[in-house]
Amino acid sequence: MNFDIREILKATMVLFAVIDIVGSVPVIVNIKKKAGGIDSFKASRVSLYIMVAFLFLGEKIIGIFGIGVAEFAVAGSMVMFILAVEMILGINLFKDSEATSKSASIVPIAFPLIAGAGTMTSIISLRAVYSQINILIAIIINMILVFAVLRLTGKIEKLLGDAGIAVLQKIFGIILLAISIKLFSSNAKLLFD
Repeated sequence: MNFDIREILKATMVLFAVIDIVGSVPVIVNIKKKAGGIDSFKASRVSLYIMVAFLFLGEKIIGIFGIGVAEFAVAGSMVMFILAVEMILGINLFKDSEATSKSASIVPIAFPLIAGAGTMTSIISLRAVYSQINILIAIIINMILVFAVLRLTGKIEKLLGDAGIAVLQKIFGIILLAISIKLFSSNAKLLFD
């Protein structure tokens, strides 16, 4: 166990930028309208289970395919790069899921909106750099923040307005872009050693 507050803060920021729960407020509001409501606790709990399972089993899962952490981190950095470009430019490269039933708290909120491909990729990528305990704490911190945002979605939307949410999305997009470049550069050289 290597408890390190700096690692926790860095991992928390990476996951916060990838999950982008504040930037997802307009999407969440739209899903709430279509589905007739969202169970904030259920969505947060399912997201937590998915992320923790991937933290501990993700490496074994990718190992089945003969892929190492460095390769997955490089691939993950590319996915994070694309997510960052989406956030910065306001374009949609990945197709959004539609909420059509009462299961909207799980699909599409918990998966893929919160614990989607970008989050799972980030968790594996973080494993290449940080201790598991620090990533686990970062996941828990993020799920507390996700729960709070899901509970307060309407109030946050009114407080920030469309312009405020757009600005936050751009800021977190630039942070995510820088993180993806750092992940790529630190892991790509390991592929050729």
